Amino acid sequence: MTDPLDTPHTLSADAKPQRGIQSLDSTGELLAALVAAARPLSLRDLAAAAGMPPAKAFPHLVSLLKIGLLDRDASGCFEAGPLALELGLIGLQRLSPTREAEPEVVELAASTGMSVAMAVLGPLGPTVVRLEESARPLHVSLRVGTVMSLVNTAIGRVFAAYVADDVRAGLLAQDHLRLAGANAADVFAGKAASAGEGEVRGSMDAASAPPLTRAYAQRLAQVRADGIDTALSRPVPGIDTLAAPVLDHTGSICLVLALMGPSGSFDSELAGGPAQTLRAATMRLSRRFGWMAAAE
Repeated sequence: MTDPLDTPHTLSADAKPQRGIQSLDSTGELLAALVAAARPLSLRDLAAAAGMPPAKAFPHLVSLLKIGLLDRDASGCFEAGPLALELGLIGLQRLSPTREAEPEVVELAASTGMSVAMAVLGPLGPTVVRLEESARPLHVSLRVGTVMSLVNTAIGRVFAAYVADDVRAGLLAQDHLRLAGANAADVFAGKAASAGEGEVRGSMDAASAPPLTRAYAQRLAQVRADGIDTALSRPVPGIDTLAAPVLDHTGSICLVLALMGPSGSFDSELAGGPAQTLRAATMRLSRRFGWMAAAE
């Protein structure tokens, strides 16, 4: 006999809905409300967020405390318990960022009509690992395996804005080898501009990382503030790019998604529709990987 739990999660439109346990549905609403709040909540606030009276919510919360899905902090507010943390860690360990991002890449290309690139930080730098071309392919020298400049491309600047200082310094020392790469003198200020690759990439921590030029440091700060970057007709004339980060549960960058299209063919402003669509996609992925804006 087929186990009903072995059936696919997605049911066809004409399939009969499976019957669950109503009380557990209410329990789930409380858990969902706590997740949405992203902070410990009192009984009154948690019940209100879940849309139920405190007297109804309390027995559910007692059971959740007993099994370890919830805990209470020093002020008595409800927060994630040890079992919830263990389940979350198991879920995060099973996630593959590039695999999870694949549907978003396809959907972005379909909804915007633009080409979409996905890049990860490989051993040589920001590397394109997926390229979904639009119905009108772009005639550019971008393909899977292309390593992008951290200075002169939107994809690279987004990575540069979010990696640790020492990691960035090591990568920038070899930027001239990448697509549209820059020399060290263009990004390192003062004496560090003349440092050889061995000096920059040697034993170094964040405190000793070479200082960046004012303009480049300000650009990276702006990328972090906006959560997105643009490259207008650079490095490829006539091609505009919007790029945004996907973060994990520690706030570290795990990949970048980018929209690309001919200049003037789409709204490339940060407040425009394509930018908002891109931000929404990267935010969904970041949340899936455990990042929470309230913790930033």
